[in-house]
Amino acid sequence: MEQQVERNAGAGRLGLAWLDQETRLEKGLKADQLHASTRHTAEVIDGGPLSASFGSFSLSTVLRDMEVGTKRRKISPEEHKKAAELEEFLFGTGADGLEGFGKEGEQAVEDSIANLVNEAGNEAEDDSFDPDDLGNLVFEDRTGLSSMAELDGRGDQAAEGATARQASAGQAGPSGRRKPVWDDPDDAQARINISGRNRLRKLRVHEAEAVLSGPDYEERLREQHAKLHPRTSWARKGRKQKKPIGDGIDADAAAEDLLQGAGPLLGKSAKLPMGRIELTRVKDANHEEPSRAVVQSVQFHPSGQLLLTAGFDKHLRFFQADGATNAKVQSVFLEDMPIHQAAFCRGGSQAVVAGRRKFFYIFDLGAAKVERISGIFGRDERSLESFVTCPTPAADPLIAFLGRDGCIPLVSLTSRQAVGSLKMSGTAKTAAFSADGQQLITSGGDGIIHTWDMRTRRCLGRAVDEGCLACSALALSPTGTLQASGSSSGVVNIYANQSSPLSQGTIDTGAAPTPAATASPIRSLLNLTTTIDSIAFGPDSQVLAMASRMKRNALRLVHLPSMTVFQNWPTAQTPLHYVHSLAFSPGGGMLAVGNARGKVLLYRLHHYPSI
Repeated sequence: MEQQVERNAGAGRLGLAWLDQETRLEKGLKADQLHASTRHTAEVIDGGPLSASFGSFSLSTVLRDMEVGTKRRKISPEEHKKAAELEEFLFGTGADGLEGFGKEGEQAVEDSIANLVNEAGNEAEDDSFDPDDLGNLVFEDRTGLSSMAELDGRGDQAAEGATARQASAGQAGPSGRRKPVWDDPDDAQARINISGRNRLRKLRVHEAEAVLSGPDYEERLREQHAKLHPRTSWARKGRKQKKPIGDGIDADAAAEDLLQGAGPLLGKSAKLPMGRIELTRVKDANHEEPSRAVVQSVQFHPSGQLLLTAGFDKHLRFFQADGATNAKVQSVFLEDMPIHQAAFCRGGSQAVVAGRRKFFYIFDLGAAKVERISGIFGRDERSLESFVTCPTPAADPLIAFLGRDGCIPLVSLTSRQAVGSLKMSGTAKTAAFSADGQQLITSGGDGIIHTWDMRTRRCLGRAVDEGCLACSALALSPTGTLQASGSSSGVVNIYANQSSPLSQGTIDTGAAPTPAATASPIRSLLNLTTTIDSIAFGPDSQVLAMASRMKRNALRLVHLPSMTVFQNWPTAQTPLHYVHSLAFSPGGGMLAVGNARGKVLLYRLHHYPSI
């Protein structure tokens, strides 16, 4: 096989040398140079494997005889036959191919010249011009354009697919919720234990629930975040457009829809859910200047975010309670009186400050002026530390001080003088005004609650607080429908104001002592075991806060529609300490708690949109 390949290669080189010789002769090269090149090729072939194929036949001898200028010898028939075999082996032609080698080239040249002459003559005879003849002169290659079109088509399809995917990634699905841009398949296999950590236990629906899958865990986190951080009204999706009245909807239905959508304008909020209350602690209200003693009083301004704080450090402070910065607005130092109680009056334009002294102070917020009132004329009261103020900005608002021997002096804020007094059967320990300022309820050590008409200064009725040995706190709801009383034993009774014997309208004429009626509460709360010192209703009468300063973290929130206590707050980790005062903001969104450490804790109630 290798000899055959070498034989073919040698024959090819010989043929190339032969043809190369003819070409160089046509170009006028010297004969001796051509002969030398050809001889060299022949010698290489004779010394290779091809020499065995031709026996004694030598290419060098043949070429030497063909050199120009040498005497040609006569070729024998045997050599001529071997030359013919070599020619047939090289060129694959017949025996006469060598004889016509030169003639074929000359004949081809002559035929080509004759064809050109004939074509020129034919063109000269035909003078007409056909534009179609130029069609073969220009060729338009459309293969590249077609491939580019295919690529452009694929690119357009890919771009359209990408655009569709981007559009569909943010569009809402059939359920109204946006489709996720990307899903991790490992989330479905994840298992999260929510019972092992305190921060995750609030995600449980029931106490036995322990493990959640990845999607369920994500959904619970979203629900918890929505409860703690509700969306504002302007960020909610707009309601669907209602059909006009002429399209089958009557005027009554349209009016009903209008009233249903005007809830915020009418002041009606949604119902507070029972069982769990969602709230978050924000920055302390007095973090810029904490009290150096017990915070005895906290109260929100009736029309804004201004918060009043006062305590035994003799300072009356005002803070802008927004939950974010809680900047201090003003501070007043009363050198000669540790403050036991402070409250707004005259619609929030003034503040009354009292302590265990025979005098009290009135601070004007607009003028930033402090006025000292030297006691009550005609009364020898050793202490004016307890009082209540009329909540309405009436023409002549009153202050009701809790004096000795069941006497309740009434002082006008206009004249700064006593304008009357009320007399109870027992000692006066606590009192509360109604929201309109027309009624006053008082109670004391005998456990009897008195209801007073402030227009006639007469007692409307008396009732025994059921199960109460000594009443220590009273409160009336802003809506006027509920009354709450706290006792020294920790029991809090809630009464319905419209059906209670406290307001049946029986007038005590004083001619003969009438026996006190027995009032049956609609609910008795036994969650606290020490003396109730503070009770406060929420602005919509849906929540009630009650606290005792005798025990640590003794504060509870009550859901009034169901008359049950919220179970999730406060927790064991809530840093309430010993609660001495509390108050709700006008909008219900804030709860302020003053404790014995001198801090005013501030909590955001997420059910209420406004502060």
